[in-house]
Amino acid sequence: MTIDDKDMINSILESVSRIDYIKPEDIPNIDLYMDQVTTFMEEQLVSSKRYADDKILTKTMINNYAKNKLLPPPEKKRYSKEHVLMLIFIYYFKNILSINDIQTLLTPITQKYFKSMTEKDMTYIYNEVFSMEKEQIESLKKDLLRKYKTAQDTFGDADEEDQANLKRFSFICLLSFDVYVKKMMIEHIIDGMNPEPEHNSKKKK
Repeated sequence: MTIDDKDMINSILESVSRIDYIKPEDIPNIDLYMDQVTTFMEEQLVSSKRYADDKILTKTMINNYAKNKLLPPPEKKRYSKEHVLMLIFIYYFKNILSINDIQTLLTPITQKYFKSMTEKDMTYIYNEVFSMEKEQIESLKKDLLRKYKTAQDTFGDADEEDQANLKRFSFICLLSFDVYVKKMMIEHIIDGMNPEPEHNSKKKK
């Protein structure tokens, strides 16, 4: 492993170690206007941005989420803590799922737990899910190292000057295949929640 390779994998592992989530107690308990929501999300999720000028959330995004029924409408132009929790879920899902899939996934959650008057509310759902994911960080780091070592064993017969780039390509392919398979699994589960998706529901003439 070269010094550049060590720097790369160490940087990846450090980034994974820093993965965190917005704590429910950090979300204001008062309803927020749209500008306040976008500002809050920008401040809380800034570390997840790839480029400095990337936008975490915009007014147009929020309006589109509401239009597509991913997000319940605000009350008197104000968004509750539960709205913010829903927006956090949407933020993560939108990187891998279509709008229709997110709607299928979130609709049952929204219908039962949004504005729930019991302790089983959106905060309860959010805490259960994100505390579970936080526990996966160490196993994720081990998996990344295992895939990296596997990639390092490829292209041993290639020209020495090409090996670094080819091994890095192998590593990216392993990670991409992992994402592809998991995305396919997620879509299969969602299809089971919605047995007659729109593109299959039209009768053939």
